[in-house]
Amino acid sequence: MRNSVPLGKLAQLIRSKNAGPFWITFDIVFENEEDFERVVSAKVLTKEWISGTYKIPQDTLIFVEIPAARAIKFSFPRPRIQGDLGETDMYSGQQYAPLLDLQIN
Repeated sequence: MRNSVPLGKLAQLIRSKNAGPFWITFDIVFENEEDFERVVSAKVLTKEWISGTYKIPQDTLIFVEIPAARAIKFSFPRPRIQGDLGETDMYSGQQYAPLLDLQIN
């Protein structure tokens, strides 16, 4: 059995950003196929986990694993329109933080 490793240590790039004023998108890219496959086969980064962590309905979530790019991408509607009153992250650039500590077996 492998030791658990945070996703932030396995991924070469983890980022979040706007996908227009109404959506947030996340990119997780891996340097090699082994790390990509490890994360995918661990089945920890799932629609259920994302939905619970970001408090969004699963049916609004787009989740894609892209083996050819060694990447995982997901997107969902922003809780507030970009620039709306009470909106706390104009460019959605800080939303990736919960992914860093997600433990992968």
